[in-house]
Amino acid sequence: MDKKILFLFFFCITLHLAAIVSAQLQVGFYNTKTRCPAAETIVRDTVRSRFSSDRTITAALLRMYFHDCFVRGCDASLLIDSKNTKNKKSEKDAGANGSVREYGLIDQIKSKLEATCPNTVSCADIIALATRDAVALAGGLNYSIPTGRRDGLVSDPSQVNLPGPSITVPQAIQTFQSKGFNVNEMVSLLGGHTVGITHCGFIQEDRLSRDDGSMDKNLFTSLRKTCSANGGSSVFLDQNTSLVVDNSFYKQLKLKKGILKIDQLLESDRSTAGIVTTFSSNPNAFQQAFANALIKLGNTQVLVGKSGEVRKNCRAFNPPPVRSSNPFLFVFGPQA
Repeated sequence: MDKKILFLFFFCITLHLAAIVSAQLQVGFYNTKTRCPAAETIVRDTVRSRFSSDRTITAALLRMYFHDCFVRGCDASLLIDSKNTKNKKSEKDAGANGSVREYGLIDQIKSKLEATCPNTVSCADIIALATRDAVALAGGLNYSIPTGRRDGLVSDPSQVNLPGPSITVPQAIQTFQSKGFNVNEMVSLLGGHTVGITHCGFIQEDRLSRDDGSMDKNLFTSLRKTCSANGGSSVFLDQNTSLVVDNSFYKQLKLKKGILKIDQLLESDRSTAGIVTTFSSNPNAFQQAFANALIKLGNTQVLVGKSGEVRKNCRAFNPPPVRSSNPFLFVFGPQA
């Protein structure tokens, strides 16, 4: 068979399978009486309570959501503790995930859901819903996201290969395209940096070692002083509205105030510069594009139907069924 025909055949099959999976996810999946009608309310109320005392949870949940979905798909494999795997290593042990936090918030939500409707709401759906609610609380769109994901059965740190802050735009495009995202969606997702932070160690060499003209001089001087005094300092990626989901991040890129190398390159690379200009001047365009990209991210390689499981504890895989010594009787252990 001709190689081009073969490629098109497998490409169409992939699209067909993706469409089937997406169709099995539904907005309001838990709303029926037989599932958990209170699920989304429980998630929203718990996130709102946490947000009232710490507005940085929006950045934390966006990071968790991205780091989970971009590896094996949105299957909550990132939540597994290393002690609960056969090799005593999990995705949490990967260097890129060292700064992921708010696992305790996911535990809190899961505990409430298990008390209300046990063995029903997946940890993967909790991450997706909690992220949506945190984005809305921080000023972003209150978008609807489909649910019905199942939790994964694998958490392997060797599979974690996330794009770093020093990659070029062509490298970023290639990485995002491998996951099914186009250039516009990539620039939209990087807009999550509107509420993010980084540490001085990640920008010392790329952005602060010398004044190459790619950063606003006043910002360069200020950051160099801050990071020289305390190399472990945290730096907001949006120096203006640091805790608000808005288009200020793109406005700052136009002023050469991008903190990370990849962020500022978005403004200077001709494949992405036009998108940055549009988002910087049209807040509604960014808000809608960001919400759409987050929804698409949540549909990435999800497990549905009877694939995977619904964990009892987000930090551990469910134990296998306990078989009775009587070959005609199966005794199942607790659904974890």
